[in-house]
Amino acid sequence: MKVCVVGTGYVGLVAGACFAEMGNDVICVDKDNDILNNLKKGIISIYEPELEPLIKSNTKENRLIFTDNLEYAVKQSQICFITVGTPQNDDGSADLQYVYEVAQNIAKSMNDYKVIVDKSTVPVGTAEKITQIIKKNTNFEFDVVSNPEFLKQGAAVEDFLRPDRVIIGSNSKKAIDIMKNLYAPFLRNQHPLIVMDTKSAEMVKYASNSFLALKISYINEIANICEKVGADINNVRLGMCADTRIGTKFLYPGLGFGGSCFPKDIKALIKTAADNNCECNLLKSIEIVNNKQRQNFIEKILLKFNNDLKDKTIAVWGLAFKPKTNDMREAPSITIIEELLKKGASVRVYDPKACEYAKKIFKEKVEYGKSAYGILNNVDCLLLITEWNEFRNPDFDLIKSLMRKPIIFDGRNQYNKDYLHNIGIEYFCIGN
Repeated sequence: MKVCVVGTGYVGLVAGACFAEMGNDVICVDKDNDILNNLKKGIISIYEPELEPLIKSNTKENRLIFTDNLEYAVKQSQICFITVGTPQNDDGSADLQYVYEVAQNIAKSMNDYKVIVDKSTVPVGTAEKITQIIKKNTNFEFDVVSNPEFLKQGAAVEDFLRPDRVIIGSNSKKAIDIMKNLYAPFLRNQHPLIVMDTKSAEMVKYASNSFLALKISYINEIANICEKVGADINNVRLGMCADTRIGTKFLYPGLGFGGSCFPKDIKALIKTAADNNCECNLLKSIEIVNNKQRQNFIEKILLKFNNDLKDKTIAVWGLAFKPKTNDMREAPSITIIEELLKKGASVRVYDPKACEYAKKIFKEKVEYGKSAYGILNNVDCLLLITEWNEFRNPDFDLIKSLMRKPIIFDGRNQYNKDYLHNIGIEYFCIGN
């Protein structure tokens, strides 16, 4: 099938590469020529496992091409995906200017019937507004479809190639049939393609992300109670997750959620509710608990050092908001490191993929290491912020020998408390 994808950010690149991998002819469009030139060479600015080889192989086979010519891409394609960003406004709402601009430009470029697919995360009612914009700018027939993405950073290619479900929001049989054909190769695992109205499809994304964020804030709040009453959150979690109604996913105590989706989507849903005179106290509590979780971690560190971090050197393992990505948007590491710096600490950091991203945030305020152990010499404590695999089973004897004071603050509950205490390492975690 002939597909164009407007926007070569995280969602657009993954979607374009995966559609091309299934034999479709895909044109990815972007305004930034530097980005386009790098993509043509197989160079991408984001780290996502399996994505770079997909782009290189499909570019080589000419199934995936990159251009700044939106008119050409639209005219060559039957299906046009909108995958541009929807950044957050000051009031929490989604900024849709880029979505609407692309919709207008697609309309002006049309030469026959098109399916215009909104894959960006947008508030309820956006498909209807896109329809109005396109009607004003073309006389050709078209259908607007809502097709939200559910990609986990660090596993986005796998999620796209083998989705749990595909949501299609449309009341047009013609558009639905086209979308079913497009997605058929991705659904051989018998997972469903679910058809619904556009408003419901738009709501599914916000409702799903908010529920997952709720689970994270819930287990963190239980962890905080466990610390006060002397219970062990790791045992409590095991007991909870044995209940099949509850399950295991997104119930890990830690430093809370970050990234480009959960924080933004919760705020957008809260704003949507407020605009429609709907109370949403539970959604508001998710944010409160998440923000407090980072402060709780900082308070543990301050308590250990009697609220005095001057002349203290602190090592940080992990900067990205989660493993297998270099994305630091809304990452807990930012809040924690900035507070440590304010308190007078010197901070050394290491992350397998996010150090270059971090330099844009912290600049020269912190010291950047080239290896995990390389930042530990004579430090007063180590903070585990992001649970990369290489941090899971480190050489604790080496860690102890390098540090001035063998103290670990584990923000992801990765290590065995009793073992570390037995070998002489002070250990602090979440909910224990």
